[in-house]
Amino acid sequence: MSDQKPDIEADIQALADRGERVSIMEPMRIAESSRYRAGLSDLAVDLAAHAAGFRRSLPEGVMSALADLVRAMNCYYSNLIEGHDTHPVDIERALKDDYSTNPETRNLQLEARAHIAVQQWIDDGGLPDGQAVTYAGLRAIHKRFAEALPEALLWAEDPDTGRRIRVTPGLLRTQDVRVGRHVAISPGAVPRFLEHFERLYSRLGKAETIIAAAAAHHRLLWMHPFLDGNGRVARLLSHAMLRDVLDTGGVWSISRGLARQVSDYKHHLAACDMQRRNDLDGRGNLSEEALADFTRFFLETSIDQVRFMETLVQPHRLRERILLWVEEEIRARTLPPHAERILEALLYRGTLSRGDVPALLGVGERHARRAVSMLFEHGVIISQTSRAPLRLAFPAHLATRWMPGLFPEQS
Repeated sequence: MSDQKPDIEADIQALADRGERVSIMEPMRIAESSRYRAGLSDLAVDLAAHAAGFRRSLPEGVMSALADLVRAMNCYYSNLIEGHDTHPVDIERALKDDYSTNPETRNLQLEARAHIAVQQWIDDGGLPDGQAVTYAGLRAIHKRFAEALPEALLWAEDPDTGRRIRVTPGLLRTQDVRVGRHVAISPGAVPRFLEHFERLYSRLGKAETIIAAAAAHHRLLWMHPFLDGNGRVARLLSHAMLRDVLDTGGVWSISRGLARQVSDYKHHLAACDMQRRNDLDGRGNLSEEALADFTRFFLETSIDQVRFMETLVQPHRLRERILLWVEEEIRARTLPPHAERILEALLYRGTLSRGDVPALLGVGERHARRAVSMLFEHGVIISQTSRAPLRLAFPAHLATRWMPGLFPEQS
């Protein structure tokens, strides 16, 4: 449990509270005694094995570059589920402070930049292991995301009255909400449900966390703790939970799989809102069968995404696609001869000292600096400072060439 009593008490004061018991959110996990557990345990083992194998297969130079690109991909698909289509190329421009003159497009670029910043914070250890499911962790995710949004995206509209209400970053909602057919718990009840959420999902073992990640995803949305942004928070929560237990390295994303099956995703979430149907449907208030079905969908989707990324970045195939691109650029004279040697070195070494470039290319220092400069202009290498080692980069504008299928081409 996190030490957040003063915050919880402040949030609950003077809010409508219908006295709902936390038991109405049960089952919170698929019990070991459940008839669904064996199949889900097998999927959890498969996911752990695929994730570990994929990470071990990646050269260090590919790992860090891929994680940067996947953050943009994750952001793209997570926002797409919410109906906000900001292509990774536009996201990449936003990260370089290159914004559209169109106000609506600019706002979506800022939203994407905010999402990436939160995931970067998670990936860099901003939330210690297990803290994503805590009251403090969830509020921190929402606060960091919402406080970086433009003013135009900080307003939610009541679907019944049309009244617009401003979203306060990190603050629990102070009014009732309805999402589709689901009427969420009263605002005064949210803090005690979050305490229960934290109790049930904290300090679980590895296998249990993998299986529980789907349930936590839905139960957070079922509570709807924030006025807006709950979908993004839930998917960032899933990213954090799986990152903690699978040591994913941030090189694959569940959001891509959910977005590509968005109708099924939303159907499962709606089904999990339903009460149990009969005595064979678990012992809690909500349907255990629906929760098990969603957990199966969630785990199978995760495995599918690991396999997709594994196929996409097989070293020899990735090398072939990169070298084909370099060859075309050399013919077009936008890259100098032998520029591919720098990228090949980075693929297998991870980093490359600038001082090693002349010998690698068989040229003098001036020509070596020119080659490095031209690769920088294409965005395919990066460096922390003008003297720091070179690193490989996977720019979004080349993703359709280097990693076809990662996301749609920009129209």
